[in-house]
Amino acid sequence: MKTDKTSVVIIEKSNDKESGLLIENDEQEKETTESPTYKQFFKITQQFGLEAPMLPIVKQMPIEDRSTKRERLGNLRKQENIETIMEKTFNFCASKSIDKRPDLDWFNSYITLAENVSNKTMQELWAKILAGEFSRPGSYSLKALKVFRDMSIVEAKLLAKACSLAVKDQSKQNIRIISGVYQQPGILNFFDKNRQKHINLSQFSLNYADILSLADNKLIYQQESESNIMASGEKLNFYYNGSPLKLSCKKPNISIQFYKFTPIGTELSNLISDKPNDDFFTTLKQQLKHHFEISHSEQG
Repeated sequence: MKTDKTSVVIIEKSNDKESGLLIENDEQEKETTESPTYKQFFKITQQFGLEAPMLPIVKQMPIEDRSTKRERLGNLRKQENIETIMEKTFNFCASKSIDKRPDLDWFNSYITLAENVSNKTMQELWAKILAGEFSRPGSYSLKALKVFRDMSIVEAKLLAKACSLAVKDQSKQNIRIISGVYQQPGILNFFDKNRQKHINLSQFSLNYADILSLADNKLIYQQESESNIMASGEKLNFYYNGSPLKLSCKKPNISIQFYKFTPIGTELSNLISDKPNDDFFTTLKQQLKHHFEISHSEQG
């Protein structure tokens, strides 16, 4: 009899401990599911049909159904994205006539690349691409679109920053960020402290890490380039954010140093509206005036 009583007591104590653990686990689970982090993460995963690991096993759908749901949500999201971009494109084109249509293969590739874009600012830029292609077929290559697809909103803003510092030639096909100017050394100028002038781009929020990032995205060439040696009186005609900028050499043997946009960077720069950096432009003219006569007129 003593043995039986002892057995009963042990069982009762064990049950009390297990009950206590179950209550504690339930409280911990409730506390976790009510936390702001859980709710925020659950909401994100739910949008993509990936919330199952956040739910108790008894509430989870079969994995085949979860896979079907995720695919359906993905297709719906793509459809909503591309329809939004089409609407924005029409707003850009509404006041213009569309005489030519884009190549159908190009258009199909465009849809495949753009349908995953849900950021509103990036959708605006994708709409500008399509509107530009409607206006002038061939404006944007598929290579440029693939590069743009892989760009984040931060990298797109970095491209806009680079464009705000750049000059274009009259064809608007060659875009450069001027970083310096120098005169080849000779007997008469060897000790001239103004013989070489450098523009510190990092002062205008474009440091070397930014240059490398732009180069990684195939938007500019990483290596700094130099112009051909120019003679005294030789002229250069640029546009700085839409405004004419004319340079005339005051001295012989002058060369301009610059970072050059790649063909892809040149294509994508058409998405960026003119927005000059006045502080940079003041510094640019200050650094060039020792070697050039400068003529500049405001746009419009």
